[in-house]
Amino acid sequence: MFKIAQHPKAFLTLKRNVKRGLAVRTQILSILEKRECNAKKISQETGLSYKTVLYHLHLLEAENILNRSGRRAYFWHLTGAGQQRLMGGKEARRSIRRGTVHT
Repeated sequence: MFKIAQHPKAFLTLKRNVKRGLAVRTQILSILEKRECNAKKISQETGLSYKTVLYHLHLLEAENILNRSGRRAYFWHLTGAGQQRLMGGKEARRSIRRGTVHT
């Protein structure tokens, strides 16, 4: 389907998945897999604009793939929701819909 390998958590269920968005989310997720980070630092490391990074961070947060913590200049980190969704069981889908994810 896609020529470039995409991160499995980059696929969204609430929005349409296009190549450019998947590529951006893959870059963001690869950084967040290594460590928690704020949007400004992600923007500097990826070379993407700050607004683009924030847009995709909020999309991933709506899908329960990311959480933010702290005060302004939030630190973003991965949740276990993406892994549960990839497992594909009924239980995983049900817990994501309810917003209760067990990590």
